[in-house]
Amino acid sequence: MADAETFALIADMAARARVAARRLAGMTSADKSRALLFAAQAIRDASDAIVAANAQDMAAAEASGMSGALLDRLRLDAGRVEATAAGVEAVARLEDPVGKVIERVDRPNGLVLTRVRIPIGVIGIIYESRPNVTADAGALCAMSGNAAILRGGSEAIRSNRAIHAALANGLEAGGMPADAIQLVPVTDRAAVGAMLTAEGAIDMIVPRGGKSLVARVQAEARVPVLAHLDGLNHTYIDRAADPAMARDLALNAKMRRTGICGATETLLINRSFADPAPVLAALAEAGCELRGDAEVRAIDSRVAQAAAEDWDTEYLDAILSVKLVDGVDEAMAHIAAHGSRHTDAIVTEDAATAERFLAEVDSAIVMWNASTQFADGGEFGLGAEIGISTGRLHARGPVALEGLTTYKWVVRGTGQARP
Repeated sequence: MADAETFALIADMAARARVAARRLAGMTSADKSRALLFAAQAIRDASDAIVAANAQDMAAAEASGMSGALLDRLRLDAGRVEATAAGVEAVARLEDPVGKVIERVDRPNGLVLTRVRIPIGVIGIIYESRPNVTADAGALCAMSGNAAILRGGSEAIRSNRAIHAALANGLEAGGMPADAIQLVPVTDRAAVGAMLTAEGAIDMIVPRGGKSLVARVQAEARVPVLAHLDGLNHTYIDRAADPAMARDLALNAKMRRTGICGATETLLINRSFADPAPVLAALAEAGCELRGDAEVRAIDSRVAQAAAEDWDTEYLDAILSVKLVDGVDEAMAHIAAHGSRHTDAIVTEDAATAERFLAEVDSAIVMWNASTQFADGGEFGLGAEIGISTGRLHARGPVALEGLTTYKWVVRGTGQARP
């Protein structure tokens, strides 16, 4: 498709999404919930077709040499399709933020001012690999009263189409406009450019993918962006950490699922920590490749020599950088220099040290005695998430329904004229 045709396609989709967004804004919470429950059932009913479509995507991805971590993100089976449907159901049952009064002000002149949550409008989602994002992002946008334009990666095009077809059928059956969730039918890069420059037609862009995608979005966007950057996460084992807890949390934070954005990529260990060897041994025995300097390699001979770029790498694989530090100050300095402000954790029994870490580490999520793998909207009780924002404005951390709303001031008077 020629670039001009692609831009025209996105313009048409955005216009239809704007009409759908106006209809969504007038739907009740019960109406939106009902439509999403229909959509969840439609995904279940289409499970075989979705898995079959995904098998074609997987075969093509394997033939192209896609990494194991990315293949895991792409893969769907009956269990994952069920989890996707259950995720849509979970969103349908969440409290609707639209219409919620954030603040009320009664002025001396009798005016009553309320600040009320409203949908953002039309949201563009640009994502890679994970086909479940089609359902998660679509459901979150619809429940929060927003129309969604979804542009998935070429590696998941068949899976995305199958999931979207089920979604659309279910939403229509449940009384929601079909254009509430649209999937861009082409995979050429011009579609991304058209979305990024659709100022006035698309109200916000949410990128979900690798560093190159996010960098392109931030460089080219003329539309506000809710950015999800690398999950270059750290776990710091303090001198006062419980040894068994430190071992178990380090293992879980890295190895539970290596390909998710909440996985720890660098382990920092206080030089005064009593028992680092079992931590490294547990990771190595679980199949994790460890990289460190001579000091770390002296603890465990299986540790490979780290290169300078290792401290700035989001592996998304069974690879972990390990560094010894003098204390929490050096740990926090390392995180500030090399982290991505996503998720960072401290393991310690020293409450004062923990509170310093929580207060001073400038990340969207900071944790004390917990695995970084909990960096997930579902684990936070928010339902499916649109992504984890690492920026400072609008929304930060896991972004779910409330993060997809803005607000307006509603002023009620009884005839007041300003003197």
